[in-house]
Amino acid sequence: MARNRTARPTVLIIGLGRFGSAVAETLVNQDVEVLCVDEDAERVQHFAGQFTHTVQADATDGDAMRQLGVGQFDRAVVAIGNDIEASVLAVITLVEAGVEQIWAKAITRKHGKILDRIGATHVIYPELMMGQRVGHMVTGLMNDYIEFEGGYAIARTYAPPETWAKTLGESAIRTRHRITVVGVKRPGDSFTYALPDTPVARGDELIVAGTIPDVERFSSLQARRHERP
Repeated sequence: MARNRTARPTVLIIGLGRFGSAVAETLVNQDVEVLCVDEDAERVQHFAGQFTHTVQADATDGDAMRQLGVGQFDRAVVAIGNDIEASVLAVITLVEAGVEQIWAKAITRKHGKILDRIGATHVIYPELMMGQRVGHMVTGLMNDYIEFEGGYAIARTYAPPETWAKTLGESAIRTRHRITVVGVKRPGDSFTYALPDTPVARGDELIVAGTIPDVERFSSLQARRHERP
């Protein structure tokens, strides 16, 4: 599995817990080859028929990882769960092997800072991200919510009353609220790409993007959507 920058990448995944196996499954569904490594023989056997390659090995053992040829990979995901020491050692091994892009799961912010300092190029907080997502959705103001680095977010929310029976250009959402409408969905229809002349009606859903405070503020405007006009 030598490096080929023009072809679809082959991805190394370390750890086949719920997070790692979900990442592997998503990649396989995109026809991406994966090499999955886990030290639990039973877990490796369980996934052997589902993923491209599964290998039992200790990801903290530098010699064992080098024998697997981890240096041939451009991309890797360290999905080790609660064993912070194993997570850190696995990332160090990948950095020393020359893997250029390393996504590493962190369970605490302190853990994440360590991973970042030793060379992980992307630090992921699955529990924190899901908690933030559910926290925004449970209020009923957003139907979906994703945060990004740098303080930005994308949300799926109902159109507020001030946008009803107007085009996006007429309601001037971007000017008035500093957010960008990416898509509009009419009940029973699929999302359409948002343009200035796209009409918005009561009950429509919007996909909006902007800074976290602006997205939250805009989404709160639709709290009156159940009121009679």
